[in-house]
Amino acid sequence: MQYTKHFSLEEARESLVHIKPFLKRMIELKEILDERGVKEEKYFFMGNIGKNGTGTYPTEMYEMINLIKKIMDEGIILKRPDIGLIDFPHLRTTGEEVYLCYMYDEPDILYWHKIEEGFAGRKPIEDL
Repeated sequence: MQYTKHFSLEEARESLVHIKPFLKRMIELKEILDERGVKEEKYFFMGNIGKNGTGTYPTEMYEMINLIKKIMDEGIILKRPDIGLIDFPHLRTTGEEVYLCYMYDEPDILYWHKIEEGFAGRKPIEDL
């Protein structure tokens, strides 16, 4: 097993209630940082120096990092903060480890996929 924590579909849906505001705010923060030309990779890989760096993170970057930590502390995998794409580790009745997949603009958890297939391999939740 790759993960120690697994969500049932019901648990994942319950988690969305308090995770959705975090996702919404992350999308907003990402847009703000993009508008300013801030590239996260420059901060992560260039030691806060270079074109974007002033030696410290922009305030919005600190906020985003804190939101990412909150989501990951729940056992949820953040795939893309810019669109609010997250995965919940799940065990199928067959014992296969898969992801329940959710994107911010979707009304509910509507898809799942095998870990190795990723977003492109999403299947309807009814086929779980």
